[in-house]
Amino acid sequence: MSGAASLSGLTLAGCAQTQRVAKPIVPAISRNYALMYAAIPEERFPIPAVNLKKVNPKFYRRQVDYPTSEPVGSVVVETKNFYLYLVQEDGKALRYGVGLGRAGFEWSGRARIGWKQEWPKWTPPDDMIARAPELEKYSSRNGGMPPGILNPLGARALYIFKGNKDTLYRLHGTGEAFSIGKAVSSGCVRLLNQDVIDLYQRVPTNSPILVT
Repeated sequence: MSGAASLSGLTLAGCAQTQRVAKPIVPAISRNYALMYAAIPEERFPIPAVNLKKVNPKFYRRQVDYPTSEPVGSVVVETKNFYLYLVQEDGKALRYGVGLGRAGFEWSGRARIGWKQEWPKWTPPDDMIARAPELEKYSSRNGGMPPGILNPLGARALYIFKGNKDTLYRLHGTGEAFSIGKAVSSGCVRLLNQDVIDLYQRVPTNSPILVT
């Protein structure tokens, strides 16, 4: 997604020797993570299990040490590392892996979570439709794309506002596991559907968000 926003833009050799290099040892996916990212059949639109082989393990959801001056309950997105942190007490945070916007669509700044929605509709903004006219059928004039497992916003969306103005950027779900840890979207911050459901339950409306 993209859109006019009052948040500022962000721009996202050597010698070699011939030698035998040991292959890295790939750890087996633990039962805890398999359960964390299991299918959720009871959702309005059943969510399949995440293929964790398509996600770098460093992007699995976990609690980490995170000393920060941001208040507890804040959401912090570190675009350089493709991490989203939910600040907790005692110098801790819940860390989630995210996918981000392609070059030219990144954004940064301070804002707030102005609205939350389960299984949201998706309405591409006019400038996106201008670049991709085939999306006109999903415009606000035509009622948007209905919610569902193939909807680009996924299972949940948290809408980012600057003051009382919708920036048109969102934190939202995705079923495209391969996109976590990459810059592939049109500006929004995407999390695995299982992760955005977890975040949605923990983050109330008006929570502060900082994107660096």
